[in-house]
Order: sequence, then structure tokens, then C-alpha cells
Amino acid sequence: MGRVDNALVRGTVERVWDDAVLTSLSEFVSIPALSPIFDEGWEASGHLDAAVEHVRRWLVARDIDGATAEILRLPGKSPVLLFDVPPTEGARADAGTALLYGHLDKQPPVGGWGDGLGPWTPVLRDGRLYGRGAADDGYSGYAATAAIEAVRAAGGPHARCVVLLETSEESGSPDLPDYLERYAGKLGEVSLVVCLDSGGQDYERLWLTTSLRGLVSTTVTVQVLASGQHSGMASGIVPSSFRIMRSLLDRLEDARTGEVLLSEMHGDVPPERLAEVKALADLAPGAAGKAFPLLEGMSPVSDDDVELMLNNSWRPTLSVIGGAGFPLPTEAGNVLRTETTFTLSFRLPPTADPKKALAALEKTLTTDVPYGAHVELSRSEDGPGWNAPATAPWLQSTLDSLGDRVFDGNPCLTIRLGGSIPFMGTLADHYPKAQFVVTGALSSDSNPHVPDEWLNIPHAKRVTEAVALILVAHARG
Repeated sequence: MGRVDNALVRGTVERVWDDAVLTSLSEFVSIPALSPIFDEGWEASGHLDAAVEHVRRWLVARDIDGATAEILRLPGKSPVLLFDVPPTEGARADAGTALLYGHLDKQPPVGGWGDGLGPWTPVLRDGRLYGRGAADDGYSGYAATAAIEAVRAAGGPHARCVVLLETSEESGSPDLPDYLERYAGKLGEVSLVVCLDSGGQDYERLWLTTSLRGLVSTTVTVQVLASGQHSGMASGIVPSSFRIMRSLLDRLEDARTGEVLLSEMHGDVPPERLAEVKALADLAPGAAGKAFPLLEGMSPVSDDDVELMLNNSWRPTLSVIGGAGFPLPTEAGNVLRTETTFTLSFRLPPTADPKKALAALEKTLTTDVPYGAHVELSRSEDGPGWNAPATAPWLQSTLDSLGDRVFDGNPCLTIRLGGSIPFMGTLADHYPKAQFVVTGALSSDSNPHVPDEWLNIPHAKRVTEAVALILVAHARG
């Protein structure tokens, strides 16, 4: 079968991004659409609703023949935006539905943004769009739509496409399963999933994510006193809440090595994923240990690239991501505090069972607590990991061609991400026969979740072009 005209695809992508996407995406950045876990009053604040309505209006204005944009709502659940685009002539009758996934909810703003930058202040500078949600993941719906437009402008076929944009991803996608069940008929037979919430190690090629870790988290509070006491009077008699917390953490993690001690949080590494890790380590020796801005004199946890990448993708890890009960150092008096609170976040191997892991975590934290201290758990959540299915011949041949067609001769590479997109595991369960393309425009310096988040616009355009060509191949089979 003949190829679509690359020049027409690329030209359309450039035009749609420059003339339409950047303005609307910048306006989206200015909406403080925090994910529900970070804004318990999200229904009253209306920011998530404002975000989905903003993007819905943009989609409608694209005026794609036969397309509809609908906001789905279930009681007490964050909204979902569904953009339904009918197939073009030339698509296989049995091609099914291509589901293009992204999310519109955001991480908290956090402090420390650079001069002239801010979480809700979109700034275009040197091919970058700065602001919270620009890269993670506000651009995704725009890119997916621009890819569909590019296929049509080039006269190529695409199957029915559904762009699904949720608003609870940064909370672990707790609301998505209910929507998948309620609107299964509307989604149809999904045969291809394109997720644009990922990325890779550089901006020179398309990076394909072949696995994602699952997650488990909880907020644990250790209480020892009804009221704070002078440390000179009470220490040595009343155990410190921090010491008890530390002893509980020692049940979970080896503080010397970082090894997670709960067996329920481990899983075997499939041979094909180990082979991918070794191949990437051989291709870019030393890259894994240099991917992040370690302070001078610091070293990563290992000098073996394979071990580092396995640690980050197929082994469980613990991060203490929040704490409470502590005064600021400048305000700290000699007081034995009443309680200590930590938020614990575990990343799990893709094949670990997150519900069993959470149950083991809760039991470990609340059984035989030293001195009978009170332990309270709250804000617990879990999400499945994901391991990619075998790649179909039509998709593999298309991916093999993208280096020359889109990325200046740089071939696609695979990566196993240490992050979590629980929706992928949920989708894999719902659509076991679907092909998955999990990719995106992010790299390690894109700063998702931290200050100075930015989207590499030239790379986002190339990713959009690649998605357009994948849609054509999917329609033809």
C-alpha cells in the first residue's frame, strides 16, 4: 500500500500547532486544574470543569467533519472529555477504534520556579512552553487532534478515533474504571491505544514505553501524646513519634540499600524486558546515572547501568513524598511532638498486584506497633502497572520506518518507565487484543511535577507527526 505524503502531514502538523494549538494550550496552562487528590473541593472550585470545557470548545472549533465533543459526568467523579471522530474512507471495515488517551488534571504548583516563570503563567521561550500541565499532559489532546487533522489533510485513512481526556490521572485514575464500564458501548471495540503521557531520554527520536510501574501510597500518622510536652521533661519516658515512625519504615525498606522488604511488592523481570534494558545500556553507557542533576560529589545508587534501569522500572521503591507534624526549624522549640505524619509512595513492578501490596503495607504498619502508639492510615490508593503486549507486524513495520520518515534517521527506541499510568493497566484489562503505543514528548529535563515544567514544542510536533502515520497504518492493517 502506498504511503501518505509526509510533506502534507508535516505541513498540517506545523500549521495546526502554530496557528491553533499553542494559543489554546497556553490558556489551558493558566487554569489551576489540580487533580482531585490535591483539591478535595474540586467540584466547588470548578477548575477541572473549566479545563475540560476549555479544551471542548477548542475541539468543536476544529470543525472536523462528523466529529463530536462531549463531556461525560458521573456523580461524584471527575469529568471526562470524549472527542469522537468517525473513520475516513479507505479504513478497513474491521479496524475498530483507535483510542488516544491523555489527561487534563495537574500536579500541585510547588515553589521555586525560575525568574519570570510560574505554574499558572504560560511562557513561550526558545521553543519551549513553560507552565504546569503544558507537558504533563495538557498537550496530548491537542497533539492527538492535530494528528487526525494531518491524516485527513494528506488524504490518508484513519479508523474511528476517540480522544479520551480524563481528569483524575494524577490521583491514580480512580474514576476511570467507572467511566469505562458505564460507557463501554460508546468507546466500542478498541484495537489501538495511543497514550501521549510518557516520554524518553532525549528529543531526537520516538521513545516507546514497554512497561510502567504500578503504585501504592498511603499517609501514615503516628500519635503518642494528647498534647505536646517539654522535651526535657518527657523525653526518655514518652517515646518519640518520629522514632516509632522510623522503626515502622525499617519494616518496609532497608535504609542502607533502598531494597523494599515486602514480598508482595516484588515481581519477576520478563526476559524480553531484561534484553531491552541491556541493549539500551550498551547503546548509551553511563546515561542512566547521568540523567538527573545530582549535586557535586553525589553518586547514583549503583555504577551499573543495567541495575539502575531495573531499579527504576522493574523493582519496587519507596519515596517519602510528604510530611507533617514538624514546625519550621526557625520555629522549633524543645517540644516532644504529639505526632509525626509521612506520606509514603511506592512504585511497584508492572506485574505486581497493587491491591495485595497495599493490604500488606497496611498490615505491616498497624500490627505490633512499638509501645502501643496509635497509627492512623489515610489517603490510601493503588494503581496497576502495565507490560506491553507483543507488537503486531503492521505496527512494528511502521515504528521501524519512523526514524527515517520523521526523526532525521534516528530510530525508535524502547524504554521502561519508573512512573505510573494506572489507566494503561486498566485499559489492558478491558482490551486485551489491542495494540499499545505509549509515547510522548517528555524527557527527564521536562520537569513534570516540579518547578519549571516545560514542553519541547519542536519535539511535540514530531511526536504528533509520528502519531498521524501510526493512525494511517492502523487503518490499513
